[in-house]
Amino acid sequence: MTANTTVYKAPETSGAGGAPARPPRRRASPARRSGWTPWLYLLPALVTLGGLLVYPIYQLGLISFLEYTQAQVSGGEPTTFQGLGNYATLFGDSQFWQVLLATVVFAAACVVATLFVGCALAVLLTRVRALPRLALMMAALGAWATPAITGSTVWVFLFDPDFGPVNKVLGLGDFSWTYGRYSAFALVLLEVLWCSFPFVMVTVYAGIRAIPTEVLEAASLDGASQWRIWRSVMAPMLRPILIVVTIQSIIWDFKVFTQIYVMTNGGGIAGQNLVLNVYAYQKAFASSQYSLGSAIGVVMLVILLAVTLVYLRLVRRQGEEL
Repeated sequence: MTANTTVYKAPETSGAGGAPARPPRRRASPARRSGWTPWLYLLPALVTLGGLLVYPIYQLGLISFLEYTQAQVSGGEPTTFQGLGNYATLFGDSQFWQVLLATVVFAAACVVATLFVGCALAVLLTRVRALPRLALMMAALGAWATPAITGSTVWVFLFDPDFGPVNKVLGLGDFSWTYGRYSAFALVLLEVLWCSFPFVMVTVYAGIRAIPTEVLEAASLDGASQWRIWRSVMAPMLRPILIVVTIQSIIWDFKVFTQIYVMTNGGGIAGQNLVLNVYAYQKAFASSQYSLGSAIGVVMLVILLAVTLVYLRLVRRQGEEL
């Protein structure tokens, strides 16, 4: 029999003194390292946006809590802290609620019209030949690239009661579109629609082109109409894109300023065509009530932040479903 022997292994040493070697350092896991990588790429943009947005928003909120009129701007009187007094004054004004309601209704009408026209033209682009499709795309992009003040001025001329060609073609005589409240809002809506539908059209068209043709051909062979194909096949597959264009259209149309200000000469007769952006401008600069104008801006900011949070939640839910 052979006796069992135990082999003794001396501990590893390093250095002349024979001290035990240190355990190797743990390296950061790839997942941990990659978690910081996107933020490093986004850091320059975040710093730039922080400088351009954070300080103005801070000043906007600060002025909304102060008594800030022309006297304070000129340095004649010190500013005093009002707390929520400006917001109480604003919410107690019936005109504010009328303007807020008009803004919501006007923005909703613009969004619905923009989505309808943009989606309809996107489907049309998939049905026409290359040359008409190119012409429609170029015309739409030209409308999209036109500055808002230029487009508004052109539309005012087109519907001018004295020299505009629209009234002459329609036989309306000297009918003034900007005199009545609803006709003025309708005129502005047409201009907003004209400069907004190209974004929806191009985005939805790109989404339609990504749908497999076999799916559309199968629906057509089953006898589905074009409306049924859109409602039951295209719209569900384009839901992420439709969510994006809807939320962005809401944000853009809710804060319309240039079209209303230019086409209705500052908000219409007796302020009948005011929206929140123009209302804030009038309070701040026309009436020198900068604190009330800032409070209106804060209210708009809160509303748009709520819409943005809804948008982010919908996008996140959509990503989880995918």
